[in-house]
Amino acid sequence: MRTEKEKMLSGDLYDPLDPQLAKERHRARLLMKAFNDSRDDQGRERKRLLLELFGAMGKGSFLEPPFYCDYGSNITLGERVFFNFNCVILDVAQVTIGNHVLFGPNVQVYTATHPLDAEQRRSGLEAARPISIGDDVWIGGGAILCPGVTIGARSVIGAGSVVTKDIPEDVFAAGNPCRVIRALEGGESC
Repeated sequence: MRTEKEKMLSGDLYDPLDPQLAKERHRARLLMKAFNDSRDDQGRERKRLLLELFGAMGKGSFLEPPFYCDYGSNITLGERVFFNFNCVILDVAQVTIGNHVLFGPNVQVYTATHPLDAEQRRSGLEAARPISIGDDVWIGGGAILCPGVTIGARSVIGAGSVVTKDIPEDVFAAGNPCRVIRALEGGESC
């Protein structure tokens, strides 16, 4: 019989109140508390805490506190990833972030989802779908990435956008729901 964690990571309905999952979330909360309470002059300690929190973290990655997540262990950061203040990742499923990715303040990344059927939702079970963000992506402040989306390499997501579907490579996309506005050409700046 599969564990609730195995169900969670495979995208099946699972019980979030499972003791193993509660223990792992508690571990993440303690690491985030220490990170979020740290001072700017404690760079080494911040890095140590993040290396312990995340599944993987590439060289040169930097997060401005506060930062929040569910587990941390389901987050993989490439090299030179930057998170501005107050970002949230609900990493119930895998969140894969490429190299040289920029997150504006208040970006929210949600892999968690719930059944649409009210009776099934009342059971307390939930599910998740992974999120993937390609290399050289910039996600503007206040954007929300919904479960299961992929953001293609070198694309830009406008501030305040709600991304409900995959975004291809090399485009500027914005809005609610987020949609492709135009293709990007090398060397452009906003």
